[in-house]
Amino acid sequence: MFINFGAGAFLLAVILVVWSVRVLREYQRGVVFQLGRFWKVKGPGLFFLIPMVQQMVKVDLRTVVLDVPPQDVITRDNVSVKVNAVVYFRVVDPQKAVIQVVNFLEATSQLGQTTLRAVLGKHELDTLLAEREKLNVDIQQALDSATDAWGIKVSIVEIKHVDLNESMVRAIARQAEAERERRAKVIHAEGELQASEKLLQAAEVLSRRAEAMQLRYLQTLTAVAGDKSSTIVFPVPMDVLKPLLGSADSKG
Repeated sequence: MFINFGAGAFLLAVILVVWSVRVLREYQRGVVFQLGRFWKVKGPGLFFLIPMVQQMVKVDLRTVVLDVPPQDVITRDNVSVKVNAVVYFRVVDPQKAVIQVVNFLEATSQLGQTTLRAVLGKHELDTLLAEREKLNVDIQQALDSATDAWGIKVSIVEIKHVDLNESMVRAIARQAEAERERRAKVIHAEGELQASEKLLQAAEVLSRRAEAMQLRYLQTLTAVAGDKSSTIVFPVPMDVLKPLLGSADSKG
């Protein structure tokens, strides 16, 4: 009986030792409670727990990729859109992540949805479409500030898709077409203005020198004479003939 009792005690001791051994990987931490009260954070590596006295909650420190489902957002200019996003976060304080919130994954997911609607609802549709990087930063900072009490660090938020209804897509297309037409008219008007300024400068130069006016007139005649499909009659200005008439009179 003594031998059997000793063997039983030894076996019990072995079971207790095996039961108390814990091994955590490099990216894991164990939040240890002793008689229901927080004791310390253990890991990574090998450590022991006192059976029936200490309990452990395992926490993963790796970055979690959270897909925020499409949310109905009404922008500041009263446009209804569906927006979804992806959130990258990780646990930086295992104690807070276990004690301060029941399920930090679910809590972060729900908070991401409400924050997405709240932040985007403060901006107009044009901002939502054109300044996505700035909105990503705004959402990330709002989430990071709210989850700090849970020991969560939100590092990146990316808006994935912005879905518009068909009527809004057609309206945006019409607006873009009108904007292109406006720019084309402005560019054409600026070209006409620059051309008129250059013509005015050329006219001022020609008006100061009679010889330049004559040369320009002869160049025009040469250019038109190259087209033999029709007969063109040019009136000859007296200003052009005066030098010729004056030379003929002097010879006579």
